[in-house]
Amino acid sequence: MSSVVVPSSSGRFARRLSAAEANNETLSRGPTVVVPPKHLMAPSQALEVATAMEQARHEIDSPTTPTTPGTPPATTVTDKYAFAFDIDGVLIRGGRPIPEAIEAMKMLNGENEYGIKVPYIFVTNGGGKTESERCIQLSQQLEIEVSPGQFICGHTPMREMAERYNTVLVVGGEGEKCRIVAEGYGFKDVVTPGDIIKYNQDTTPFRKLTPEEWKNSRDRNFDEINIEAIFVFADSRDWASDQQIILDLLMSKNGRLGTRSETFDEGPPVFFSHNDVVWSTSHDLTRIGMGALRVSLEAMFKAVTGKELKTTAFGKPQIGTFEFATRLLQQWRKDTHRIDAPPETVYFVGDTPESDIRGTNEFDRHADNTWYSILVRTGVFQEGSKPRFQPRATVDTVLDAVKHGMEREYRKALKASRTNTSAALKNEG
Repeated sequence: MSSVVVPSSSGRFARRLSAAEANNETLSRGPTVVVPPKHLMAPSQALEVATAMEQARHEIDSPTTPTTPGTPPATTVTDKYAFAFDIDGVLIRGGRPIPEAIEAMKMLNGENEYGIKVPYIFVTNGGGKTESERCIQLSQQLEIEVSPGQFICGHTPMREMAERYNTVLVVGGEGEKCRIVAEGYGFKDVVTPGDIIKYNQDTTPFRKLTPEEWKNSRDRNFDEINIEAIFVFADSRDWASDQQIILDLLMSKNGRLGTRSETFDEGPPVFFSHNDVVWSTSHDLTRIGMGALRVSLEAMFKAVTGKELKTTAFGKPQIGTFEFATRLLQQWRKDTHRIDAPPETVYFVGDTPESDIRGTNEFDRHADNTWYSILVRTGVFQEGSKPRFQPRATVDTVLDAVKHGMEREYRKALKASRTNTSAALKNEG
């Protein structure tokens, strides 16, 4: 058996699909939780949060007519606070789980001295894959039940731009994956660099398409096509070729390849799914990422045209990503606890001061709830350096981060209880 159906905490139903059988197509058929095969017939403690977050995400993405809320379902999941995790460098490094990450998930899912479960989501700048694909991958790596609804990728907010632009160029990632992501978001006409090279092989003098790339690239007549926007969904696999094509479009007349604007301000806008200059991999030292490509592209545009290039980045530290996370957590809390407000505190655990910590701190300044930044030493940030953006707490591992947040919440609750008891005794007196 590869799947079973169970009711969610809100009384609705969600499929539980084996990670060995799951793919983008099967996960697109309604609310689904991805399950390690060993947990398929014996649900783990992670099921409740995964299912409820999946339902909340579906409600955000496809809003329906509001209904009268009923009695909140019985639950041991706290509504007071939640965790949001970066993935690379926090939970995973070089494709392998950081050992403490597995223990941290167990603690959040009930294996703790407080007798509660804590809700959590994953907020990553990593892109080039659908939220469903990241879900399947993380379920296998951490061996827990997770749902696509718990994932917010750097390019997730880009889905809201699908109605604004018709024909778009999507750059980065492996093979056709970014095209698949963009089409899944609702973009109607998605072009890749491979399509352009296939049309005119002289576009990139030093890059030739492999037989597989030639087969997957689509036949188009770019003499008749205007590209309205450029989206860098994931890290480029060929900087030289991708930058050449992007520069051609930026210097074109209204996104028509083969043309040149006299003013160099008629090209399409460029959007990046995040702005991380470096990121943590299995290598001992950090590797350059999409933010470096953005800086390089802006410098080359100025060198060639003499003008400044204005680009837009999503992901962390951009506020839109944190706003989307807040909407998701608020919908979850409304569904499970009938409280139409986000959790009072969200602990964001990251390894990159320039994106994770900076974004959390900046969003906290104007958010209605508290966003509490925790920096771990297992990724980009290493001991001995002073982060430009200071976290509320710095710890060794993600397990330490979870312990820190839960202990802090316990102390807050204990203090509030004592205050209430003192007030009650005073009133009785």
